[in-house]
Amino acid sequence: MKILLIGEYSNVHATLADGLRQRGHKVTVVSNGDFWKNYPRDIDVSRPQGPLAGLRLLMRLYCLLPRMRGYDIVQLINPVFFELKAERLFWFYDYLRRHNKKVVLGAFGMDWYWVHTCTVEKPLRYSDFNFGDQVRTDEAAVREQHDWLGTTKETLNKKIAQDADAIVTGLYEYDVCYRPHFPEKTQFIPFPIKLPETYSTERCKASKVSVFIGISRRRSAYKGTDIMLQAAKDLHTKYAYRMRLNIAEGVPFEEYQQMMEGSDAILDQLYAYTPSMNPLLAMSKGIICIGGGEPENYEILGEDELRPIINVQPTYESVYQELEQLILHPERIPMLKQQSREYVKRHHDYLKVARQYEQLYLSLLSPSSGSQQHR
Repeated sequence: MKILLIGEYSNVHATLADGLRQRGHKVTVVSNGDFWKNYPRDIDVSRPQGPLAGLRLLMRLYCLLPRMRGYDIVQLINPVFFELKAERLFWFYDYLRRHNKKVVLGAFGMDWYWVHTCTVEKPLRYSDFNFGDQVRTDEAAVREQHDWLGTTKETLNKKIAQDADAIVTGLYEYDVCYRPHFPEKTQFIPFPIKLPETYSTERCKASKVSVFIGISRRRSAYKGTDIMLQAAKDLHTKYAYRMRLNIAEGVPFEEYQQMMEGSDAILDQLYAYTPSMNPLLAMSKGIICIGGGEPENYEILGEDELRPIINVQPTYESVYQELEQLILHPERIPMLKQQSREYVKRHHDYLKVARQYEQLYLSLLSPSSGSQQHR
């Protein structure tokens, strides 16, 4: 198959492309590298710096259009798949739809269905936008609500979701948001991870538990990283002789990976039910995830044996308590490290995930496919 992957979130498309190429498919990744994270891509569509940035990007995209036609599958990372205003993306979507065979929408992150579902319907006990029945009012959450609800982005997201041949959800949370609306064409496929050849299940340092946390300044409060960091700092003060704390702030992906090495545990995403790409990458290296590991995460994967994630509730007290228990009982670390590696190998290995995508794509291209035709 000839496959075009447009956009990037946390290395999802770049990793998927590698897996699909290993399966013998021709794959092109067009993205901005997920901004400062700078993930690999074949065609760079980063928004330029300086005057008339939007116009310059628009002109570049127009020039690239001949290279974005004739594909069997076009997969969009998000309804906002280029760094342009939503108003301009309707035309680009229609062009991609007209000049390629099938279109798949990724439900991998921020979009209208995620914001609306968590803000209005609240099926999750907690999320980026709610704690139970209470809607979050912190600055980042309100900003995203204003950005998506009742805007052109909402119209764009609804159009693409209704028109696409399939919707792929990458986490349990996103599946909850899309499946009720599109049960026929929503498919859950786990995120892809390239497992490193070398990893360790032993403690990194015999005398101290090594804890890693990555900080994104604009999203720190929104993702709960500020709370996790405060709990870690307080424990580091209390147990300086038993704990090492490593903090990465706003660094590119390659540097982030290097800083992660030599850690026993990673703190990530307080309000998640499931580990996303960064904690999954850490787990593939034998690093324990302290974050989202709710029962629903294991259920959607069909996992009834492994429990490698130290699940925390969205409170300072929960993070403090769970991390303190790991510091006080480091004998748990080797087993959790082993399970972490096995969990990623079992469910997220990029070649296994690529096969799942391959099966979806082939089913869409099959003459007997029941997918809707929107021409």
